[in-house]
Amino acid sequence: MSRIGKLPVAIPAGVKVTVSASAVAVEGPKGKLSQTLDPLVDVKVEGNSVLVSRKDDTKVARSFHGLYRNLINNMVVGVTKGFTKSLVVNGVGYRAEVQGNLLVMNLGFSTDFIAGIPEGLSVTADAQGKITITGVRKDQVGEFAAEVRKLRGPEPYKGKGIRYENEVIKRKVGKSGVK
Repeated sequence: MSRIGKLPVAIPAGVKVTVSASAVAVEGPKGKLSQTLDPLVDVKVEGNSVLVSRKDDTKVARSFHGLYRNLINNMVVGVTKGFTKSLVVNGVGYRAEVQGNLLVMNLGFSTDFIAGIPEGLSVTADAQGKITITGVRKDQVGEFAAEVRKLRGPEPYKGKGIRYENEVIKRKVGKSGVK
């Protein structure tokens, strides 16, 4: 039995979970999410919890068991609390600002980077170089944060670039110039 898959997903007050033959829909105060299901797993709502079970004991069914439990849990957390990723823009002259549904960043190149903010995400940028990405879908928040970070990853000598807020960059010494 999957250690993660056998855990029930608690349904908080104000959240409605509906299960059909091939999909699960979760509706809460922050929005509505749905996920298609593989036929190898069964999902049942019992009281204030969602239970995920598998139909057989094949390797694929065992892997889907924990996967779909975590996907449903992320949907419940997303419609109640939401997900947040914070990025820090560090460097002389590096800046980021939100203009409508675009994120405009000056990252030391001759032109500015312009990233379109996907539907369902909200992005804020402050004067200290902190970009905060929030949304109800965990995968969408993480994907957009990774795309923004990839534009100018942190370098190890001066620490310039875009990094996650809790990320630690291993710094290198560089040339000493003394023989």
